[in-house]
Amino acid sequence: MAKESVKARQRKREEMVAKYAVKRAALKEAGDYAGLDKLPKNSSAVRLRNRCQLTGRPRGYLRYFGVCRLVFRDMALDGKIPGVRKASW
Repeated sequence: MAKESVKARQRKREEMVAKYAVKRAALKEAGDYAGLDKLPKNSSAVRLRNRCQLTGRPRGYLRYFGVCRLVFRDMALDGKIPGVRKASW
């Protein structure tokens, strides 16, 4: 489980990216790189990291479900994800 400060930092970045998305797109379209430089660094989408929504784990992230592989496995075995079951043959 990731530290709360790491998860809070990620949430802060997500909010900032959403807040400045329109302004950033307009500046990029106009080619105003000096204006882009004046925006906060955390408003750039490339600074985001895919993290598990429940634990904050950065590795083994399943984009379709938004969780890491460990949480996905537990949820699938508990039957909390519809249409997903353990393979057996």
